[in-house]
Amino acid sequence: MFLLAWAIMFLSGALVSVEEYCQQGNYCITLIKEVTGEAGLCVVIPCSFNTDMKFTPIHIVWYKSKDDNKSCVFNSENNTNTEAGFKGRVSLLEPDVSQRNCSIVINDLTESDSGYYQLRVNGNLSGKPDGFSYNNKTKVSVSALKQKPSVMIPSLTEGQQATLTCTAPGLCSGSPPNITWMWRGKGENDSYITGNMTALNPENLTDVRLRHSSNLTFIPTAGHHNTKLSCKVSFTASITVQEETLNVTYARKPQISGRTSVKEGHDLNLTCSVDSFPPSEIKFSRKLNGNVPQEVNTSYYITNAIREDAGLYICTAKHLNSTLTEEINVTITWFSGILNTSGCVLKSELLTCVCISEGFPLPTINWSMPLDHTEDSVTVSGQAVRSTVKQTVKSHENISIKCFSSNENGETEKNLTIQNLPDESSTTVPWLEILIVALIGGFIFILLSIIAITYYRKKLKKSGNLVETLETISPDDPQSCGGQSVNNAQFEVQHGAMNGAGTLELNRISNDLTYAAIDLSKLNMRLEKEENPNKNETEYAEIQRQTKSC
Repeated sequence: MFLLAWAIMFLSGALVSVEEYCQQGNYCITLIKEVTGEAGLCVVIPCSFNTDMKFTPIHIVWYKSKDDNKSCVFNSENNTNTEAGFKGRVSLLEPDVSQRNCSIVINDLTESDSGYYQLRVNGNLSGKPDGFSYNNKTKVSVSALKQKPSVMIPSLTEGQQATLTCTAPGLCSGSPPNITWMWRGKGENDSYITGNMTALNPENLTDVRLRHSSNLTFIPTAGHHNTKLSCKVSFTASITVQEETLNVTYARKPQISGRTSVKEGHDLNLTCSVDSFPPSEIKFSRKLNGNVPQEVNTSYYITNAIREDAGLYICTAKHLNSTLTEEINVTITWFSGILNTSGCVLKSELLTCVCISEGFPLPTINWSMPLDHTEDSVTVSGQAVRSTVKQTVKSHENISIKCFSSNENGETEKNLTIQNLPDESSTTVPWLEILIVALIGGFIFILLSIIAITYYRKKLKKSGNLVETLETISPDDPQSCGGQSVNNAQFEVQHGAMNGAGTLELNRISNDLTYAAIDLSKLNMRLEKEENPNKNETEYAEIQRQTKSC
């Protein structure tokens, strides 16, 4: 039991030094010179003694002296004559005095318990009542409570039940402390934590060693992470608190911050973050045209964004053995204005105007027309909008057509030019048709001419050696009278034929011009004769010229 006292002193850190002192021969005491304690806890004074062989110990008495005051703090004889302030707080570690173990424990210390403690042994010496007081003393020093409860916190995971344990300081018997649990959120005051709490759980280590603890069972959440949990132990004379920071394992879905719709030419700034403990490994990627994501940094920043920067961005967070993802679609808005292919056409008094504009989001198109349009239509192809309006007009003179287009990135207007197309039903000469007809007619004419010439040459070949001599008589003929004109000249061509001959007449129109008239009606008769060999007639031609004598 004496060794137990030393063990308690060692565990409590109160052991300083032990010495043996002897008086009057065999009256010796082994005593600790000084011991310290804290208010609310307990302190043990290890002690053993020896006496003369003729002395029989019966009672043990401990006195406390301070400032020349002496008081009885313990008497093993029913604890009589004990000062009121110590009643119930002091006890022997070994009740059997014959064992000569004088160790005591003082519970529920207060700072007023500080002083010098001295032992006296009462008994019989050679059958007569007697007692012996040892001069050596133990100094007890009691200070304010400094020890803290010990808090055991297992690994905490969100959603999984956990049990925490808080153990009060002090290892010797005494009044049971009061143990409470408190929780304080960020920027909040202490409050009782929700959970199944065991207020006190005493555990007997030995007869004089008693440990007090409390358990707290609860289900942690992410809201408990990085908050303060306190275990408060209240003793009769003091209070001690131990505060711990809770670390809860959890992970939230990744978050992508930044504008998801950016105008072309403006800055694009995206950041991926994950609320988790322990911190997650973050990868920020961009998915291009449905292909494998292209990894980028945890933040994506670009100046002067272009249309190709639009697409699907993916944030992937790897937390312990799990993987979480979040996707965001980034759009780049733009506006290119009204295309130059826009314009108007006037045909048959029908004015048709087309306005084409490109952009994202799709732009709207409005018109400024001189009259209410009779028909309109809108078609969309990709990022282009095509608006068509029609109206009947007599003339496009002094007509101004405007097209207006806009989206969130801008607006513009355009004066459309009017192209006048001819009417297909007008009397305009169809030059192409005339050319085709002329070519066909010319071809037929040439073909017929070739056929006629060929036929005529065949006829001439059959006619034989017909010799016809035509002599032109001019005013210069030597037979004329001194260059005078011939009047009334007649030429007669006679053909030896069955029915006469053709006649060639040379008639005078004026003094200088003479014309001849030939009657070929009989020529065919000659040709017929040549073709008919049975006709034995000869042909001759005679030209007679009558001249007038000068």
